Amino acid sequence: MKDLTRREFSKFLGATGAAATATGAINAVAYAQGAGKVVIIGGGAGGGTVAHFVKKGSPQLDVTLIEVQPKYTTCFFSNLYLGGFRTFDSITHDYDGLEKLGVKVINDWAADVDAAKKTVTLKSGTKLTYDKLVLSPGIDLKYESIEGYSPAVAEKMPHAWKAGIQTQTLKKQLIDMPNGGVVVMSPPPNPYRCPPGPYERASMICHYLKNHKPKSKLVIFDPKPKFSKMALFMEGFNGVYKDFVEVNLTTEVDNFRVVRVDPNTNQVETAAGNKMKGAVCNIIPAQRAGSIAAKAGCVEGDWCPVNPSDFSSTKVDDIYVLGDASVATKMPKSGFSANSQAKVVANAVQAALAGKKKFPARYRNTCWSLVSPQNSIKVGASYKAGDGVVDVTSKFISKTGEDASLRAQTYKESLAWYDSITSEIFAKG
Repeated sequence: MKDLTRREFSKFLGATGAAATATGAINAVAYAQGAGKVVIIGGGAGGGTVAHFVKKGSPQLDVTLIEVQPKYTTCFFSNLYLGGFRTFDSITHDYDGLEKLGVKVINDWAADVDAAKKTVTLKSGTKLTYDKLVLSPGIDLKYESIEGYSPAVAEKMPHAWKAGIQTQTLKKQLIDMPNGGVVVMSPPPNPYRCPPGPYERASMICHYLKNHKPKSKLVIFDPKPKFSKMALFMEGFNGVYKDFVEVNLTTEVDNFRVVRVDPNTNQVETAAGNKMKGAVCNIIPAQRAGSIAAKAGCVEGDWCPVNPSDFSSTKVDDIYVLGDASVATKMPKSGFSANSQAKVVANAVQAALAGKKKFPARYRNTCWSLVSPQNSIKVGASYKAGDGVVDVTSKFISKTGEDASLRAQTYKESLAWYDSITSEIFAKG
């Protein structure tokens, strides 16, 4: 690249609009011919959105997305598939839109990260170099937190907390079980992916039982004394599903935390010694950040601490961690959160590599949950980057006893959101 005269350099600053500092402008010059390499691990709500917004906003950057699945099934709305409100195909998406934008999509496992050399090694042996690495690996399940549970046992007692084949397995088990069979659910302890998720799932299972297996019921053994949107879900459990669900919450007296499973008998056992055999057992164990985050050196305990201003790792330079794997303080681990964080990360990456202006971080989240047909509830908040934390600026939640028309409108709102967020993740339209 030829040396720039002072006049040419000044023109470049004006053209990019990135004259905040000389350093930022020099970065823009250095990467102007496509030298900037962005590698993204994880093609869900976080990673897909980053790939979309970085490549669309700065086409000259080299953007590679690593995702083992050639088609991605969203965890959000997978409960609606269990309840019969969505088809499996409707929650499964390909990466054609991102590839058309120029994103390189590699279907492989990210096996290792060398942060010092700025390389990612794939399971196939391929090595990729990066200038900025974005980790959005989601969760790994702590199978060891429940005696007798393992990836192999999960084939018989599915968690279905990573959407895809496990989701289909759980639905098939519900269809195949006898009328009068018991479904046992064990939600995870905090923190975990999608706080309202187990209880929306419980509602959807109850809906299925009520309509197809009216002699059956769902028994919940919960390791927590309370859960997200509890009053709203309990309104449904005690109302429309009163004959189909039994909710057991852990207190100081009664401990309903599942500590042991026996896949041979389909029996679960709680810390207090309660035992129950289920025709179907939905076991959702404790969780941690996806293992590649630990290999990259970004983990502290089970999760990855980040700077709230842009979700850059506090432990490793030039790496961003977002979505379920990150410690987002007051933001829940949800698809909406990951998508919101991804837009801030995309802006930060472009500011660093393409001389774009970096804007103050603003985040949002809403979690919709379907309780029964046309009866949806929601909780959400807006956030900003605070001093070491992500601070809440405003929040909202549905109320018990709401009018049916309002709940129906909330459901329509959730459908529109799903179409919108999947368009952003997978660059549709």
